Amino acid sequence: MPVSDLYTVPGFRVGVRPPTHADVEASADAIRRSDHIARWNPSDPDDLPNLIRLQGEGFRTFLVVDTADLGLAGRINASNIVHGRFRNASLGYDAYKPYVGTGRMTEALALVIDRAFAPDGLDLHRLEINVQPDNEVSIALARRMGFRHEGYTPRMLFLNEAWRDHERFALTAEEWRGAVEILPS
Repeated sequence: MPVSDLYTVPGFRVGVRPPTHADVEASADAIRRSDHIARWNPSDPDDLPNLIRLQGEGFRTFLVVDTADLGLAGRINASNIVHGRFRNASLGYDAYKPYVGTGRMTEALALVIDRAFAPDGLDLHRLEINVQPDNEVSIALARRMGFRHEGYTPRMLFLNEAWRDHERFALTAEEWRGAVEILPS
């Protein structure tokens, strides 16, 4: 089975898959129209070719594609992927307009978490999400997935010309209920 097939996951309203060079223009357009993201995660609309180049053992990008209209609903990154005894990764996510608030990122994140913990996926044991304290929407999504609050990290990331504090959330494979438990039937 090709590696790209291992990371392509169909859902009810969305599917998640690795990006390709054919996605560059649609990705740039989606980021440009989603100005709400810049406050939390300043994204370069023209950076998808770089993310495609980085795809590998330590980094994965998943595009969230709406199954009805095939539009890009968002992106989920798994970064700092470590195997061996740690088997951990950090997740980050952005929802694109007009799909914000529609539940598509809930479904997409559940699908990615399933693949992250699956032995035939990333085969990880622990995932973490780091969120700026006033990003209530992203914190709510992490909690909806079952991530527990682990702590507060001052001055964690340099974003928008300043070091930003983050709340840290984590989930282990044993704690994960599975996408089938989170998503509507």
